[in-house]
Amino acid sequence: MTGKLYLCATPIGNLGDITERVLECLRSVDVIAAEDTRNSKKLLTHFDIHVPMTSYHEFNKYEKADQLVNDMLGGKNIALITDAGTPAISDPGEVLVAKCAEAGVPVTSLPGSSAVITALTLSGLSTRRFCFEGFLSRENKERKEILSDLIDELRTIVLYESPHHLKITLKDLYKTLGDRKIALCRELTKRYEDVQRTTLSEAIDFYEQNDPRGEYVLVIEGKSRDAKKEEERLQFEDMSIADHVEFYIQQGMDKKEAMKCAAKDRGVSKRDIYNALL
Repeated sequence: MTGKLYLCATPIGNLGDITERVLECLRSVDVIAAEDTRNSKKLLTHFDIHVPMTSYHEFNKYEKADQLVNDMLGGKNIALITDAGTPAISDPGEVLVAKCAEAGVPVTSLPGSSAVITALTLSGLSTRRFCFEGFLSRENKERKEILSDLIDELRTIVLYESPHHLKITLKDLYKTLGDRKIALCRELTKRYEDVQRTTLSEAIDFYEQNDPRGEYVLVIEGKSRDAKKEEERLQFEDMSIADHVEFYIQQGMDKKEAMKCAAKDRGVSKRDIYNALL
């Protein structure tokens, strides 16, 4: 009989945030796959859990995933935990889940702590729609491409960042996105939890005078719809009406629909566009 993979969320700071269901699962599985077995041993010892552990991390995620899948196909039940938070979120666990899906191994998630959601709810920014980018790439070209994609993002943006790269990331965000509201969240759920609600420019000034400490979750406001519409209006203002209509035709619209969109952009009637094209 095939075993099962259990994705077990662990506390991001306060040990009291672990769920009874996760504790029950960790005590009952055959093996616990942990990102850092030394770190996870402290957690398991605290809760008097003595199930065998194996390491599963960024540097062995492909070959070890194959081994773990074979173990589950052989009948073992395995729990996956990270150092903190929910497995498979900005985490090598996504590889193991994908391989389980390919092999037909059942997977279930035991929900709990997540730094993304915790920071978002504390930010004071819109929570209705958001996007999560994890850690920005350190590779220059890919980093620029991702930042460029975020310029017109209307949703609230959530990022992870280490203290060593925080200053650079704040400057890159300011240079690319302009001066947006931002919440810098650190030490989440711990005794000295800190949420700094400010702007990108003020955050840059602050960290020129103060050293970043701890791991950060950055929550940045998305572009406002009014700002995006104004940018589009100014963009089309420099176009001739003929070029404006052609812009939409090149996107696959027929001429009638393109004229309708151009009229809406310019705040004029469709007849005005039609007459200008004659």
